[in-house]
Amino acid sequence: MRGERTTAVFDMDGVLVDSGNLHREAWRRLCQEEGVPLEDPEFWRFTIGRRTEEALPVILGRPLEPEERVRLTTRRIALYHELLQKQTVPVPGVTTFLNDLRIRGVACGLATAALPISVNVTLDALGLADAFAARVTSADVACGKPDPEVYRVAARRLGVPPGDCVAFDDAPVGIKAARAAGMAVVGLATGHTPSELIAAGADMAIRDFLAIGWSEVSKL
Repeated sequence: MRGERTTAVFDMDGVLVDSGNLHREAWRRLCQEEGVPLEDPEFWRFTIGRRTEEALPVILGRPLEPEERVRLTTRRIALYHELLQKQTVPVPGVTTFLNDLRIRGVACGLATAALPISVNVTLDALGLADAFAARVTSADVACGKPDPEVYRVAARRLGVPPGDCVAFDDAPVGIKAARAAGMAVVGLATGHTPSELIAAGADMAIRDFLAIGWSEVSKL
C-alpha cells in the first residue's frame, strides 16, 4: 500500500475560479462578431479544459489559417478578460483550502490550458499570485489536455514523481491527462456532473472545497 501523497497540482478555470459563465459569454460574443450561430446550447462543454486555439475550428465550424487562429484566439481571450475584470468569483472554499496546504507544507503547482496572461490576471484577481511553487501554462507545453504533458511538467518542476501528486481538475480531458500522468485525481463538478468526472477517471468528485480536507485526498 502506497503512502500518503505529498503534493497538489491544480487546474485553474473551474477549479480555482468559477469562470464557466464568463468563458461561455466570451465565446458567444466572439461567435456573434464572426457571424457564427451557436445552435448547440451545450457548445461550451467541448471548450472546457482545451486551449482556445484548439477549440476554435470546432466552435466556428471551419478550418482556420494560422494567422486567423492567432487573431481569433487573441480576441476571445480579450473578451474573457473584459468580463473577468468585472466579476471574479473563486470556487467556494478554495482560498481556505490552499491556505491549509501552505500551513501543512504541501507544495502546490498549477497546470492549466490557459495562456500566461490569463493566469496572471486570474491569480492576481483571486489574491493567489504567490500560492503556487510552479506554474505550467499552454505556453510551456507542445500538447494540450488530454495529453499528460502539462501535468508531467508540473510534477517535474515541483521536484516530485507524478505518483506523489493529487490533481484537481474540472474537465474530462484534464482528468484523463492527470490520470495518464500517473496522478490521483479529484474532479471539480463546476462544469460537468460528478458522474461524468468519475467516468473520465476521477477518484472522487466534489462541487467545491468547503467540505474537503487534505487529510482525505492525500490518501487517494
